Amino acid sequence: MPNRFYRRRWAETRGDDFDSWGHSVWYFELADDGWPVRQVESYDAGRVLRYGPDHPEGRYGGLGQANLYDSGDDWSRFEITEAEFERAWTSDGE
Repeated sequence: MPNRFYRRRWAETRGDDFDSWGHSVWYFELADDGWPVRQVESYDAGRVLRYGPDHPEGRYGGLGQANLYDSGDDWSRFEITEAEFERAWTSDGE
């Protein structure tokens, strides 16, 4: 099964020293087993963070360490196309 792509807006802020970045939209590329392959975090204040195989972590966070399919959430309503994910992946950011 090919990888799947999701976009989800989070109503919570980070709750850390970077809380002023505001709320965020997260984009995920998930392997068929539900583990993140790549992810983008786009914050309301303009910060964009990207994590993937070549950059699994950075100063502000890292690639998700949880199987999203095991979360109990229905991810089907957040599914997007690969093209939508790639637009977020290639946007400005870290």
